[in-house]
Amino acid sequence: MTTIRPFQMNDLLKFNNINLDVLTETYNMSFYLQYLSHWPESFLVAEAPNSTTLQAYILGKAEGKSKLWHGHVSAVTVASNYRRIGLARTLMDVFENISSEVYNAYFVDLFVRASNALAIGMYEKFGYVKYRRVLGYYAGDDPEDAFDMRKALPRDVHRESVVPLDHPIQPEDLEW
Repeated sequence: MTTIRPFQMNDLLKFNNINLDVLTETYNMSFYLQYLSHWPESFLVAEAPNSTTLQAYILGKAEGKSKLWHGHVSAVTVASNYRRIGLARTLMDVFENISSEVYNAYFVDLFVRASNALAIGMYEKFGYVKYRRVLGYYAGDDPEDAFDMRKALPRDVHRESVVPLDHPIQPEDLEW
């Protein structure tokens, strides 16, 4: 059975099988270390049974103020040979629970490329809604829009955090 456990420093040397994938955003070492030091409870890995092979990870944090206090998923990714067995859902469920029980957040959000229909469909199955479109969020040679997707948590009794905006925004208009 797969084990979900906190990310450890030496895992940085073992997650290339997950990160070397066109669907995965890869960050510099200091980015991972910042999450590990500030939000260790929200940086989790799925480890294969009877092995030290990492199957997936989630990189999350808490941010915001007042009714915008929320859990944010910076990355959730699964190694290609471990996809479609429920690891992404499991990691998202664990993070949503942390966001609710530990952070007492109103919602969880994440950004996804507007062209990534597969991921958008997966997140919608998990209960996320397209809250707003962020124009040119993904920079580079071929800039791309993102959807800010959100899922209300129990603290948001009236689900105010997931009422979609009726217009797109620019990256500089993001609160956090």
